[in-house]
Amino acid sequence: MTRLTFPRLLIAGLVAPLALGLAACGSSDETAEGAPPKSEPIAAIPAPQGTSWTEVAAVTPEGGYREGKPDAPIKLVEYASHTCPHCSDFAAESAEGLEKMVASGVVSYELRNQIHDPLDLTIALLARCNGPEAFHPLTRQAWSSLQEIYGTAQSNAQAMQSAMQAQDDSRFQRMAEAAGLIDFFAARGISREKAQQCLANTQEAREIVERSNTQSDELAVTGTPTFFINGKRIEGTTWEILEPALQQAGAR
Repeated sequence: MTRLTFPRLLIAGLVAPLALGLAACGSSDETAEGAPPKSEPIAAIPAPQGTSWTEVAAVTPEGGYREGKPDAPIKLVEYASHTCPHCSDFAAESAEGLEKMVASGVVSYELRNQIHDPLDLTIALLARCNGPEAFHPLTRQAWSSLQEIYGTAQSNAQAMQSAMQAQDDSRFQRMAEAAGLIDFFAARGISREKAQQCLANTQEAREIVERSNTQSDELAVTGTPTFFINGKRIEGTTWEILEPALQQAGAR
């Protein structure tokens, strides 16, 4: 049994006050740069009868989770952390507008992980547990409950520290228990038994971390959220900045 290591993870900040979680998150006072060339509005592309593009989801070759029309003309990619408060804020601010754009068939939305700490990785494993269709809804619900999750983890600081020091496959299981994540995801359709199986998958955990490190280096992603529209980086972290960039690309 090999030990899973966590290169570049902010382990020390895991049970520190929530404010420390902002260290690897983007600043909300950035200005919009790198917007795509202005395009005429793109007409909506109907989904197959009886379905919605928001229900179409898949794992991409890059290890991200995409929702929307696979070959949508506008492809939005976000690098995000499950424990990043700015990512949580963006998810709340963009929910209605981004859902409409995805439902139109004009925009696809892919979420890729930049892992910041072991709790982040634990949530990533659980968010994947029910397949691609459940990933985005579970991720959004975890972000909306981020304060609660942090509070539970901090109230069980000793158990969290003990879990991080574990040398076997129980590490993420114990961390999830201490942070209240087993019960949180059980209330959202993932049984305790299934959650334990997903959390014991250290190969999956290792691959998530390796992709996070490799892609962050290749694309110079230094914090979250970081956005790309059709491969072009957008310098900004808020929906206020991203929405007009998507509209300039042709989304409405």
